[in-house]
Amino acid sequence: MTYTDWFSEHSIIHKAIMEQLKDKSIDEIIEYFEYENMRINHPDFCPLYASNSKCHDMKDLNCYMCGCPHFRFNDAGIEIKENKVVYSLCTKGLGESFESENAIHQDCSNCTLPHKVQFIKKNFNVSWSEMMEDVIRIQR
Repeated sequence: MTYTDWFSEHSIIHKAIMEQLKDKSIDEIIEYFEYENMRINHPDFCPLYASNSKCHDMKDLNCYMCGCPHFRFNDAGIEIKENKVVYSLCTKGLGESFESENAIHQDCSNCTLPHKVQFIKKNFNVSWSEMMEDVIRIQR
């Protein structure tokens, strides 16, 4: 699955859940997206739910963002670095990178920023696509 495919599919799933929550406050919406609740009520939201796994080892994981507004990707590649195609990166320089023989991808596994309630409230938008719109704007 490409980054673009995932982004598009996730946007649709997130929007459907938000339709169910349209009468809720921001705090109620954010609380609803807590990992434990989402795993039970929306098992298709994340493939990790099936194995009762988390993307990040943290106690109060919130799944509202399921992505980060600082993440950037381009399925065709962002740039060439050391003869490798860079497909994704963090605009804040957080996390690390995963490198293969020909490619570099952003590794966000050690960054929990977008799963913290304070960060979600600061960046909150009812539309996940709008909240994350800069993620796909990077062009080569």
